[in-house]
Amino acid sequence: MAGPPRAVAVLRTAVRPGLRASDRPVLAACSGGADSVALAAALAFEARHAGVRAGGITVDHGLQPGSAERAERTAQLLRGLGLDPVLVRRVAVAAGGGPEGAARTARYEALAAAAAQLGARVALGHTLDDQAETVLLGLGRGSGPRSVAGMVPERTADGTTWWRPLLGVRRATTREACADQGLPVWDDPWNADPAYTRARLRGEVLPLLEDVLGGGVAPALARTADLLREDLDALDELAAAELARLAGADELAARELGALPAALRRRVLRGWLRAAGVPDVQAVHLRAVEALVTGWRGQGRVDLPGGAGALRTSGRLVVSPPETRGPRPEDAPPTREESRP
Repeated sequence: MAGPPRAVAVLRTAVRPGLRASDRPVLAACSGGADSVALAAALAFEARHAGVRAGGITVDHGLQPGSAERAERTAQLLRGLGLDPVLVRRVAVAAGGGPEGAARTARYEALAAAAAQLGARVALGHTLDDQAETVLLGLGRGSGPRSVAGMVPERTADGTTWWRPLLGVRRATTREACADQGLPVWDDPWNADPAYTRARLRGEVLPLLEDVLGGGVAPALARTADLLREDLDALDELAAAELARLAGADELAARELGALPAALRRRVLRGWLRAAGVPDVQAVHLRAVEALVTGWRGQGRVDLPGGAGALRTSGRLVVSPPETRGPRPEDAPPTREESRP
């Protein structure tokens, strides 16, 4: 008996281990594009054999004409695949910031809310090509090694588990799998609009790199992300152990911290500041606090986000609470001498 077409088999093989590793329900996020439709079809087929409940969800951002009708057609497609339940969520996209980022934020909030309601993890259709684009974006923006390490196959954040089983699958394979199964695909015009950075990476930069370097660029970038992620995970584990060793009650041993390699030291500092409740620690704050360890000259308090501060005292780093500033001299009540006529 002949098996499924090659591309269909690749998709099913990609989702099978993750489905069988957990009995939690899965909710396939589907935009109607080839990647997410191919993912939904593979999940619908494999979930029956794995004994896992699989549903689908599509999000209507309301940003393009006919978006509500398109969302309903996508929902009908998901129902036809046998997914249950199938949800349609309409979101309000905030006006601030770029439309890509605002739409992404609204979409992920809707997905997380639906997943929480069903106790499910969310399956996303990001492919190897998406991973390569993410790595290039991280490199170009200088966002640090964690962004260059790209997307992870599975992570849990704020109670939601995000699962990306197709990070080893090419985008062309998802389109081929849809064609093999006669599944309709919607091509979002935003994905080809040069007004958006990722679209230009996809349509201009990566093809040029493939031409100049002789092919294989996208898999090489994805492989680089995997290797870098392994190194970063190992460093994070070492930093967590050092933080547990060096941290006392609301303080951190400065001399011992200064003896650590820079990559470990900064991770320990970041973890310590976050544990102390300091929000949104940026590189500029981290460098200033690190100078209390590596460039100690008796300098004073380093201001941190949220109004807190870091300072060095008796060989220890401590986080001080937000300062309560008194009235300025010109606003102070007059002294007895000043109040006399």
